[in-house]
Parts: sequence; C-alpha cells; structure tokens
Amino acid sequence: MGIARGLVYLHEECETQIIHCDIKPQNVLLDDNYTAKIADFGLAKLLMKDQTRTSTMARGTMGYMAPEWLKNAPVTVKVDVYSFGVVLLEIAFCRRHMELNRVLREGVILTDWVVECVRAGRLHEIIAEDDSEAWNDYRRFERTVMVGLWCLCPNPKDRPSMKKVVAMLEGCGEVGLPVAFEAHMA
Repeated sequence: MGIARGLVYLHEECETQIIHCDIKPQNVLLDDNYTAKIADFGLAKLLMKDQTRTSTMARGTMGYMAPEWLKNAPVTVKVDVYSFGVVLLEIAFCRRHMELNRVLREGVILTDWVVECVRAGRLHEIIAEDDSEAWNDYRRFERTVMVGLWCLCPNPKDRPSMKKVVAMLEGCGEVGLPVAFEAHMA
C-alpha cells in the first residue's frame, strides 16, 4: 500500500503534479518499519495545475512501460498506474515481470500469463502450493490480481486513478475483471 499511497501523493496531493515515469521494484525502498518509499525521480515529469498530460520521449524500463509510451502519445499519470499494476502482479505472484529462464517457455511475460490464466478461469491453479498466505486469503489475492489487471488496461482512460486503486485494494466495492480483458475472453 505504501507504493500506491505514494503515487496518490505525487499525482493528486502535491502542488505540482508529478509523473514518476519509472515505477519498478528497484525504485522502491523500504524504511525501518518496512514502509515502501518511492525513489529515483530522475525520469519524473512535473505538470502544472492546468496541465493533464505532457509529450515526452519514451522513458522508463521495458516491461513496466505503458503502451502509450511506445505510440509516442502524450502521457498522463496513467503511465505510473500501468507500471504499478505490473509491480502489483509481481508481488502477488512472487515472480519478475519477465523470466527468460523458464524451462517450458510458458508464462515468460508475467502480465500476459496472468491475463491468460484469468480468462481461462485458472487463477486458483497458478498459486504456488507453498504460498500459504495466498491460499489462506484467496479473496484478497484475487482482488489484488484484478486490481493489477485494471491498472494494465491498454487504454489509459480505462485505468483507475491511484486513489481508486487504493480504495479497491482496501476492499471498497467489488473488483471484477476489466471490460478491456472481458472483450477478448474465449
């Protein structure tokens, strides 16, 4: 929750809105109480009060970059929401966003693998047998995965704000599969 709350602060509570542009595990530090703190603002963009988006060259780390970066479209705070979704799924599944050493080459890209499993109704099958925390609180695990998928919606307009992400993670309301992924279900 520390990362999500930190992004709420950057996106909605700072006098000048800040887009971090490089949310990834390596840019999250833990303090003495294991509270997550966002670090490395070297790629960050500042937006003035009347500004909602900015044009910039693609920046960030592959695998965490929102699709709009690759289309040279103007970027908004929703690029950070996308990156947060990737990090959230990495935390939920205890896997990196890309694993090149997997034996069968199945599930090499985490986000594609999760979407595939959710669409096939196999979410319960992909929890590691020894992940007692996920098994003990399956509903919270499922909610976390669905929130991650909402953050990964291909269209930035469909992604929730980070304030909404925090509310969803805290259990406010039902969190179903995003329409963007339902439309392609078999």
